Amino acid sequence: MGDPKNDLGSQGKNKHRTGMNLRDGARSPQIKVASEAQKLSILVKDKTKTMIDRLESFEDIINIEVGDTRLSRARTLEREFDIHQLYIKNEGENPTGTQKDRIAFAQVYDALRRDYDTVALATCGNYGVAVALAANLAGLNCKIFIPSSYHTERIKEMEALGAEIIRLDGSYEELVKSSSDYAMEYDWYDANPGGANTPLQISAYAQIAQEIYEELGDAPKYCAVPVSNGTLLAGIFRGFTTLYKRGKTSRVPKMVGASSSFKNPIISSFKKGLLHCEDLLPERVRESKYNEPLINWHSFDGEEALYALRESQGEAFHISDRKMKEMAVYLLKKEGMKILPASTAGLIALLELDEKINFEPDRFVAVLTAKN
Repeated sequence: MGDPKNDLGSQGKNKHRTGMNLRDGARSPQIKVASEAQKLSILVKDKTKTMIDRLESFEDIINIEVGDTRLSRARTLEREFDIHQLYIKNEGENPTGTQKDRIAFAQVYDALRRDYDTVALATCGNYGVAVALAANLAGLNCKIFIPSSYHTERIKEMEALGAEIIRLDGSYEELVKSSSDYAMEYDWYDANPGGANTPLQISAYAQIAQEIYEELGDAPKYCAVPVSNGTLLAGIFRGFTTLYKRGKTSRVPKMVGASSSFKNPIISSFKKGLLHCEDLLPERVRESKYNEPLINWHSFDGEEALYALRESQGEAFHISDRKMKEMAVYLLKKEGMKILPASTAGLIALLELDEKINFEPDRFVAVLTAKN
């Protein structure tokens, strides 16, 4: 297949050029981790230590930095929208500002355990930063493939964390395939979504359900989640299902999935009543700076997410850019939360569902996936 560096041609020189589509919209301050995590990172990178000791140190980093994000009651929203006990789970509190840290650190831990020295993946922004940070702390090389037509300010963060950026022509979905092919050829760890990584990523996201349960003492009536590839929704549902089967909760919440209007195959397939996730026509999926984290024509874990919506007797919603932008402004003004517009899709859907069926008093959770 050849060296990916040789495939770049002149593309690599243009990675910061202006006039390109602004992708994912996330702007985070310089990424910082706790001093204790930095000290543990030195131990992880020390190859004179046993693998058990290095893995234990990386586990400690994960425990310090990832997860245990805040679940807070949104009383202003309750009063404004006349909904009872609405809770917000803010995944923007993870170190790189999104829920992606959960799966990134899980994948890098797996790469470290299996003695890889390099991880590879395709990204449009947030997942790349998360893997770059995890790889940096683990002392692994990181190869990040980004479509040449995409631009995100998060590239600077990836590079600052020591990641190598590889720009190739093609869509995100096509670059997932390309980066996986390179990983196989060069014996890199493939950290892309879907395939063999799905169980690991679903398990990582299942921890969100555990954290919600620990705060509430039971499962909420509904749990609303923004939907892209579907892994997050599937993982949270799996977590609640496990808790219920273990007798920890009295129920499994009805899952509410939401994404950009008519630009996500999971939502579209559910609304059609399909039992499988049907791809969209790529040419009909158009991105904007507000919807990019949500859209795709093929969802890598779409079947799992569709199953979660169906089995939980949940709902799915198309959400417009305008509504996501307005909700982000509202959360900043009323709740003091700087949230990426796309991350509000699940919350908007939950409020729209309440308006439609008028919830009886209970407890409801909306997951916000990224800060702005």
